[in-house]
This record gives sequence, C-alpha cells and structure tokens, in this order.
Amino acid sequence: MTTPATASLTSPLPASAFFARWADMSTWSDWNVDTERVRLDGPFIEGATGVLKPQGGPQVPFLITRLDEHAFVDESRLFGARLVCAHVVSPVEEGTRVDVTVTLTGPLAAAWRVILGGGIVRTLRQDLDSLVVAAGTNSHR
Repeated sequence: MTTPATASLTSPLPASAFFARWADMSTWSDWNVDTERVRLDGPFIEGATGVLKPQGGPQVPFLITRLDEHAFVDESRLFGARLVCAHVVSPVEEGTRVDVTVTLTGPLAAAWRVILGGGIVRTLRQDLDSLVVAAGTNSHR
C-alpha cells in the first residue's frame, strides 16, 4: 500500500455540514480543483456507485465502501490498482476534525502513484480548505 496524500484540518462546523457537501456530488467541481464533474447513481449510501471525471483525465467509476456518521470512503478500481479516498470526521472541542487520506494498493500502485500522486499531493489541502468554505455556506445548486 502507498499513501500519496493526506490532509487534515479542524473546523467549527458540525460533521453534518461536511457530509452534506460530500453527498451533493454535483457541486464537487465547485470546491475540488482537480474534478471536472461527479455523478452519483442514486442516493448517497454505502454501496452506491458513480463516476468521477478528473480534469484532463478519463472518467473513473467509484463505489462508496463505507458511509456512517464517522466516515465516507470511496474506492476506484484502476488498471492493476485500487484507489481509496477516506474522509473521516471526529468531534473535537473546537468543532470537527476532518482527515482525508488517499491510498493506492495493488501490483501497479507505485506506477499509479507517479501518474496521480503529484496532482493529489498538490491540491488535496487546497480542496479541503475549499470544502470548509463550501460546507459553511447554505447555497446549493
């Protein structure tokens, strides 16, 4: 397993504000620099599937493998590897701590880290900061 990127922050917002933005996948491109569009096939539940289109890349199908009051985890199968994005919320005195961890597993994980890792490393913290701003607003499309 390889971990190309992690980011964390603490916000006064409740965890529900982050889950609301994660669930509203049609707005991900508003706060996620590398995302052109995301489509969720049905409700935001564990086991749901969808497609993410990164900027300049091909569409990638994903599966929500965990969704509960503490985490939202999605998984994409790449050729020879699995990309897992774990979004974990924890209550803290100041509000909510949000941790995002991106991991790659499989025989071609190292190659995918080279292909994807630079962009993920460069933008993950920026995306998390933008998510806080988006989560703090009530405006939805």
